[in-house]
Amino acid sequence: MGATALTVHGAAIHARLETVTLPDFGLPAAMPELPIALYAERMARLRERAEVAGYQWMVIYGDREHSANLAYLTGFDPRFEEAMLIVGPTDDPAILVGNECWGMAGAAPLPMRRHRFQDFSLPMQPRDRSKPLAEILGEEGIGSGSRVGLCGWKSYADPAMSDVPAYLVDELRATVGSAGSVVNATDLFIDPADGLRVANEVEQLAAFEWASCHTSEGVRSLLRGLRPGMSEREAVTLLGWNGWPLSCHLMLTAGRRAALGLLSPGDRRIERGDPFTTAFGIWGALTCRAGFVVEDAGELPDAIRDYVERLVGPYFAAISAWYAALHIGQTGGALQAIVDQHLGDPFFGIFINPGHQIHLDEWVSSPIYRGSTVELRSGMALQVDVIPATGTDYFTTNIEDGIVLADGALRDDLARLYPELWARVEQRRAFMAGSLGIDLHPDVLPLSNLPAVLAPFLLEPDRAMSIAG
Repeated sequence: MGATALTVHGAAIHARLETVTLPDFGLPAAMPELPIALYAERMARLRERAEVAGYQWMVIYGDREHSANLAYLTGFDPRFEEAMLIVGPTDDPAILVGNECWGMAGAAPLPMRRHRFQDFSLPMQPRDRSKPLAEILGEEGIGSGSRVGLCGWKSYADPAMSDVPAYLVDELRATVGSAGSVVNATDLFIDPADGLRVANEVEQLAAFEWASCHTSEGVRSLLRGLRPGMSEREAVTLLGWNGWPLSCHLMLTAGRRAALGLLSPGDRRIERGDPFTTAFGIWGALTCRAGFVVEDAGELPDAIRDYVERLVGPYFAAISAWYAALHIGQTGGALQAIVDQHLGDPFFGIFINPGHQIHLDEWVSSPIYRGSTVELRSGMALQVDVIPATGTDYFTTNIEDGIVLADGALRDDLARLYPELWARVEQRRAFMAGSLGIDLHPDVLPLSNLPAVLAPFLLEPDRAMSIAG
């Protein structure tokens, strides 16, 4: 194909489709475990933040889909039910759980006093062994005049808004009365500049690399095993999900449904010529790819045979510039500007933030938006997540992987504590520079075993995009 050229910082970069040999980066032998002491350290940091913000009590709510803040603090995530953590200025925190999470909460790495609160239990289960919420709150010291920081999943412009269930919020507000306050404090966890969960400890980053290895190897296996005639359900088994908790449902669709993106696989047979997309996310990582089930452009309809030149080439060149601009201290606004400059044409349909932070949940927050002055920090785990939504027969292209930003001290810690991880990171960086033409700042550590590999024609996975200066 002819190269797609973009000008970045005065220099032309050319994206072209070439044969690329992807190394076997390997898999970690075991998942790195977080030290138990880390949870106590996190609790101490939360209490420090709460005191500065003027909160006497922190109340953290979680449910099956939105448990990351709770799990980050305690190592416990509710199954089937909801849960709520009450953190006072001293002593062990208290966890409210329903019938089925009682045992799990008691086995959490962070010591917690337990309250059986059966309104969190499933419908029609026994509700005869728990105290009213008002009584539990009073026992924990929350009363008239208390200042409560309430954490759900999201923050809002209006701090009075909360996504925590209304019956819990109403009871808290009634308990503290007009002399107290109940304020959305979720930003303490997810603020894109300095939230507790946006800059990670070395142990957490090692766990994220383990997760990224597994999601990327799964997608790599899928792309190499994909064949016309297999059903979507047969194809999704190639991901090799190992049972680790999902951060989102498995996504795989082909044909007309693929344009909807978020759907789960069905029984439809995948046909040659289909548009195709898949995303595999577990706690700490997500890998996504999209393209056409063909061997080359000659199998595409006449009107979109310039798929690579029209969409994939400009996209890959822009992503390469995005990668090249990454470093500690870079602003989110500068990354947004790169995407706006090169993919701002309405054809590309870029609407959602071009990149975001990731943790146990697939999307924590994003420092990347127009005018953002948020500076990227050491310890941030980010998703390279720029999604074209053309709304045309060109469909889309996607190259979603995880990276980490690490200063010299953090890089030294990773290399010393996790030498096999560090060897994989160095090999990925060398591959991206030598085979794809993407030079990374030393701060940037790729976590994926498909690092920036974009093969638009899925039946030829060894033909991928690369950059020539």
